[in-house]
Amino acid sequence: MSGEKTEKPTAKKRKESRKEGRVPRTPELGGWATLLLVGMALPVLLKHELGALRELMVRSLSMGDEATPGRALLMLGDGGKHVLVALVGLGCGVMLVGVASAVAQGGFFVATKTVKPSFSKLNPVAGAKRVFGPQALWEGGKMLLKSALVALVCYGSVRAMMPLIGGLVPIPTVLDTVSSTVLGMIRNIGLLGLVMAGADYAIQRRRIGKQVRMTKDEVKQEHKQTEGDPMLKSAIRSRQLAAARNRMMAEVATADVVLVNPTHVAVALRYDALRGAPTVVARGAGAIAGKIRERAGEERVPLVRDVPLARALYRSTRVGQEIPPELFAAVAQVLAFVISRKRRGQYGGEHGSPRRTDDVPDVPRNRPPVRRTT
Repeated sequence: MSGEKTEKPTAKKRKESRKEGRVPRTPELGGWATLLLVGMALPVLLKHELGALRELMVRSLSMGDEATPGRALLMLGDGGKHVLVALVGLGCGVMLVGVASAVAQGGFFVATKTVKPSFSKLNPVAGAKRVFGPQALWEGGKMLLKSALVALVCYGSVRAMMPLIGGLVPIPTVLDTVSSTVLGMIRNIGLLGLVMAGADYAIQRRRIGKQVRMTKDEVKQEHKQTEGDPMLKSAIRSRQLAAARNRMMAEVATADVVLVNPTHVAVALRYDALRGAPTVVARGAGAIAGKIRERAGEERVPLVRDVPLARALYRSTRVGQEIPPELFAAVAQVLAFVISRKRRGQYGGEHGSPRRTDDVPDVPRNRPPVRRTT
């Protein structure tokens, strides 16, 4: 059925959907990836920076009587530098993860149509549908599922630390175990969140992909809008061809001779001594050749019957193009005949070929137009 959305969206449709904000996107993806990064990078940073701070503390305690405010400030600056390096490194990593997550979901964009003011957004009925509709229920269900899974991971981590509470375990051991367990919990939550965000993105991509699909009629209408109506284009092309043909017929009056074959082909030539070579001002076959002959008769342009030469000119030239050099000699004989008649005051009429032979050199078909430079 033509009403079913069975066609893939066109580039224009995808662009419009992007402006409307219909793009698969999971905002939580960057947050979960950042949490996983923190869980993986924090132990490395802490190990490196805590070692540096421990060494700094040992140096400060070993100064004894040599301690001065100046040296204390220097050591404080060293400690601050280590902390700053750790924070900057972690911040750069978080920023890169955020950019990568945005690029992975289609890059940065602004939904221009959604930010425009619209009275439909103030409609209470539409607002109620947004709050209690299927999309809102889906978002609420996702939130409950995420909360339940995160709570389950936290419960497992806390339960693993329960034997340490109240037991005769050294404090350093407790701290190491708790820190490693907490970091592991952060990593597990981040990894679980990434899996959930990936599943959410896949579902959104599938849902939006169905929404932006098009019917066959929509594809046809868009093709008409972008490429134009085929019937209208055909009519315009026909008018252009008719206008060009009329201009060509008007140029027949400026021709010096029309070579014919005798009824199938007609080529009108104009010779200007300043240009050098004769130029084709009109050419045609069949009905167009007949009109060229009629126009030449009305304007008293002489017709010369020369079957091989007329065919060679028709095959090898276009309107507005000079004749090929291979045909200069043959055409020169015809022009000499026509010019001699004009000098005697004889115009128009149909004549046989003045050439003594029917041989015509072979020339390429339809040579590309010659561009003359001034």
